[in-house]
Amino acid sequence: MDASSERRSHANGFCRSSACLGCAEQAALELSARSMNFHAHVLSRTFDALLFDMDGTILTSIKASERVWGAWGLRHGIDLDTFLPTIHGVRAIDTIRRLKLPGIDAEVEAARILRAEIDDTEGVEPIAGAARFLASLPADRWAVVTSAPRALAECRISAAGLPMPPQMITAEDVAKGKPAPDCFLMAAQRLGADPIRCLAFEDAPAGITAAETAGCAVVVITATHAHPLSTHHVQVSNYSDFRVAPGSAAGISFEGRSAG
Repeated sequence: MDASSERRSHANGFCRSSACLGCAEQAALELSARSMNFHAHVLSRTFDALLFDMDGTILTSIKASERVWGAWGLRHGIDLDTFLPTIHGVRAIDTIRRLKLPGIDAEVEAARILRAEIDDTEGVEPIAGAARFLASLPADRWAVVTSAPRALAECRISAAGLPMPPQMITAEDVAKGKPAPDCFLMAAQRLGADPIRCLAFEDAPAGITAAETAGCAVVVITATHAHPLSTHHVQVSNYSDFRVAPGSAAGISFEGRSAG
């Protein structure tokens, strides 16, 4: 990297040149900060319940979702580069209503998209470590909280080979979807837990806002992120580096995978 390129990269905040000592030191500091943050906010605490978003958090369906929504967007003359990033983490009907397309019945279009998404599960895969992590949880202490309709959620969870959640809050269960906190509040209530003692796993801004507004602690799963997310919450790539600590009778606590 030449000097002028390095200056531009530094100005834009994305330089990661292996030859740049300053960036190498900054990356090391960021990694150390994330590690300490994770210990302070997750490993050192005990929770009554865990609440998981679905798409991008315990599984990835980005390829399938963007195929379906991309085809729909093209039919309606929508610019896909600006549109597709907005579909994640919110209900389909809310996405369609937000566009304010003339002559469009949002409920009819959402139903069409649902059918297409149920039919397309190619590329639906679990986030690394999610299957093991979910299987290790007490059955009455976790729930999936998703903006997807129930039929689609069940379809994708099955396609990803993940355990079916004992409790699941879906698009049909709430009048207001994410970023409203209703879905997380409902999940905590069904599990008999105080939201303040719940840990929510999310990947998208709308879900993060919903969880924090409900009062939950938040861990952001970054496995599907192409770019860093600007958030003060703990960020981890996947579920491979931590596990439920054995003998957590008073609640759910965690330890690093290297522990024990």
